[in-house]
Amino acid sequence: MNANPISTKNDISKNDKSRVVVSWTGGKDGCLACYGAISEGFEVSHLLNFREARRRGSHDINPGLIYAQAEALGIPLIHKDFISYEQEFKKVVRDLRESGEQVDGAVFGHIETHKNLVDRICGELGLELIMPLWQRNSEQIINGLIDSGFEAILLSVKADLLGKEWLGRKIDENFIRDLRNHNPSIDPCGENGEFHTFVTDGPLFKNKIKIVESEMVLRGGYWFLDISTFEAEKK
Repeated sequence: MNANPISTKNDISKNDKSRVVVSWTGGKDGCLACYGAISEGFEVSHLLNFREARRRGSHDINPGLIYAQAEALGIPLIHKDFISYEQEFKKVVRDLRESGEQVDGAVFGHIETHKNLVDRICGELGLELIMPLWQRNSEQIINGLIDSGFEAILLSVKADLLGKEWLGRKIDENFIRDLRNHNPSIDPCGENGEFHTFVTDGPLFKNKIKIVESEMVLRGGYWFLDISTFEAEKK
């Protein structure tokens, strides 16, 4: 793997019994960050998935798909609607602790944005902040995703940058080249909101998620792959 984009070494200090939660959207960054944390010895107790209550975002997804990922990983999922992401995240962690769960840290897949927000959340909760992808090179992250054996597709694309033919496109060895040929200004990780992804398989998955029925819809300036039917295939 090139420059090990998922390593958390030198970014964190921990003991072998650290239990963490992972901020989870179903996309490549959170999944790769989760994999990086597990590879470094953290125990992931829960995946936390939040959906904005007042509007549908460009990467909103059928909640069943998120639960299918959690089942494939064998990690419990907590799914909540939010008005304030920060307040809901803190409430979930506090509720977990009150129920007797040990929560020592939180894992986020952020690369260049939202650092102040997660610093504040973790500071108030006394959580160790774990960001394996923070300020890593986007091409290295994509290469690391592929080399690690993850399979991810484009779930939504910004309509004025990428056409609907990109929906469902797999992130493979040709992805960066094809993206650069199409429009060299697009970040390979979609860090500027150019696209969002969904992970269908990976090294931690017991099942592979197979999309059976989907529809391409235009919503809020994004082409979106609305997945209605899917299956979990045993590996």
